[in-house]
Amino acid sequence: MTEELLRLDEVRKHFGLSGAPWRAAQTVKAVDGVSLVVRKGETVGLVGESGSGKSTLARVATRLLDPTSGRVQIGGKDVTKLRGRRLRPTRRTVQMVFQDPQASLNPRQSVGTILSTPFRAQGTRPTRAQLIELLEKVGLSAEHLERYPHEFSGGQRQRIGIARALAVSPELLICDEPVSALDVSVQAQVLNLLADLRDELGLSYVVVAHDLAVVRQVASRVAVMYLGTIVEEGPADQVYAAPAHPYTKALLSAVPMPEPGVTRDRIVLTGDVPTPISPPSGCPFRTRCYKAEDICATDRPVLEIINGQTEHRAACYFPEPPPPERK
Repeated sequence: MTEELLRLDEVRKHFGLSGAPWRAAQTVKAVDGVSLVVRKGETVGLVGESGSGKSTLARVATRLLDPTSGRVQIGGKDVTKLRGRRLRPTRRTVQMVFQDPQASLNPRQSVGTILSTPFRAQGTRPTRAQLIELLEKVGLSAEHLERYPHEFSGGQRQRIGIARALAVSPELLICDEPVSALDVSVQAQVLNLLADLRDELGLSYVVVAHDLAVVRQVASRVAVMYLGTIVEEGPADQVYAAPAHPYTKALLSAVPMPEPGVTRDRIVLTGDVPTPISPPSGCPFRTRCYKAEDICATDRPVLEIINGQTEHRAACYFPEPPPPERK
């Protein structure tokens, strides 16, 4: 069995909202019972609409947020309740690449100072040669050490963010929408960089994205989130070729086909995404699902094996049938 770098067991993250004095306090169930395993050498794509809980889950997985309940294991060690200096060893295993490179880099610090921060947090002082090596890994050079974030393009700033994450030689990078803030022409360059680093350094990834086309380029396994839960999970080729959950099928129907003139039958979901303050009873997707029946309103489905594929699971009482075999 391949080594587990990250394990989440029934993780929940709820946020309390304080309302007006005459109104009862409310709870936002951003992540509501997620279990996920990431093994060495894997690239797991975490996809879903905005508000599905992807970024919150990423921050819980890196222990930037404390889980409300459940368990977080990194490198085989339970880190659920660790804080402060006790989390330092964890930072050597897993690092975060943030969505907005401009917001995640201190505008008052030079690139050299930004890259030195992870070393100092681990109690060491980097050499100039180490900082230059980090920049060269992401396609930048020594002359960039003395510059400031505003002097770079968006793609270059994201490269600096990736270099910072690599400073402590992690095994797992959790990338939160790493290319969504970039021009389309630059997105492919950053994705290719991540792929090259994976091959060169033996990295594993969790790539958070709402764009399934982006995830398809890099992921070996896909987990689809909806309203704080995972509704489908499996090998990327199986999920893309034969989506089992109606939500996954609807998302994929909106992805353009690469072949000119070839289109998909578009599935348009009606209604708004329910609020995580008061999610629907039973299946969280039932209020927008074109296959929902009475049982979907009363019982919450769990992830189960689909179509005999041992690693492909979906939480649906009426999963989509596999496509007919081509003759």
